[in-house]
Amino acid sequence: MNNPVLQKIHEEAKKIFEAIKKKEKPSLESPVRSLSNVNYDADIGYFELSGNMKKRTLAASTVKTFAQTLRMMGLSKEIIEKNDIATKREAYYVSKNWGDSRFKEQPESDTVMDDIEAMFEVNREQLGFIPEEKGGDIAGKLVVIDKDPDSGKEIRIDCTKFGSGAYSIPSSVEELKFETNAQFILAIETAGMFQRLVKHNYWKKANCILISMGGVPTRACRRFIRRLSDNVNIPVFVFTDGDPYGFLNIYRTLKVGSGNAAHINKYFCVPKAKFIGITPQDIIDYKLPSHPLKEVDIKRIKDGIKNDPFVKYHKSWQRALKQQMQMKVRAEQQALAKHGLNFVISNYLPEKLKNPDSWLD
Repeated sequence: MNNPVLQKIHEEAKKIFEAIKKKEKPSLESPVRSLSNVNYDADIGYFELSGNMKKRTLAASTVKTFAQTLRMMGLSKEIIEKNDIATKREAYYVSKNWGDSRFKEQPESDTVMDDIEAMFEVNREQLGFIPEEKGGDIAGKLVVIDKDPDSGKEIRIDCTKFGSGAYSIPSSVEELKFETNAQFILAIETAGMFQRLVKHNYWKKANCILISMGGVPTRACRRFIRRLSDNVNIPVFVFTDGDPYGFLNIYRTLKVGSGNAAHINKYFCVPKAKFIGITPQDIIDYKLPSHPLKEVDIKRIKDGIKNDPFVKYHKSWQRALKQQMQMKVRAEQQALAKHGLNFVISNYLPEKLKNPDSWLD
């Protein structure tokens, strides 16, 4: 049994079988997936699990979830052995054949899938499950080297040759190789801003690679940026809106990960990323149009300052979040258009890139 995931599934199944033979109650154990169960060491660069575990022992109250977990492990085994894949949605529908073990709603199956992922400390793609969403879009000075699935021959994809379009990141990026002479990677929150930069060939002017994250980046997008960053060893800059969501959901997730996925953060995080997006100070300096903070924004800031290990470590983020609380406003990337549609290209990005003191870790 060469596949390490199959080996882990086999060992877990054997452990349960042996417990049943001894007339003992079998149990399943996995890490607690929350921000309260992570440590952050800047030298390591991402959230790591701190060790708290949850144990599910077979009992009348847990029998359904226990059975669902075993069935999901069995489905993963079948997929891997057949060298196949299943989307998370397909896995949910497969469960409709599981009788009383079937899932009522997809969030239930997603949770069980995540528990198995954490239990084995692998990512769900290794289990054979892929996301529904696309990975993100790429434009600029990058050649992606992929393989033809039929012949196995290399395919060279030049990301400068898509005209007004872009290369879409595939759901699995492990086999990709890269060639580039770009000076940096710019990961962008909104598709609209990405399209503006592509339209005006910003990647050519700045000699860079543009990546559209489309909000919180998917795992495929995060893994692509991480692999690209490691392979070509160039800086990664992140450009988001000036709000708590952009700071603590999009940027923080890309850079150091999340509590919910701490068991796999080491594969998906980009520790070298720097924030050059809209800061509270930018709202003042560039006299940007703004919107009042929502209740959810205020709650997110307070929670970040009090509980987020990343914020608690980085004084610059504490200052920025406190400043935003005092200002009581947020601003979007597109607010830069107040000074002209292409002010972001002619002024904002060049000025930010020349001034590292304006970046946030």
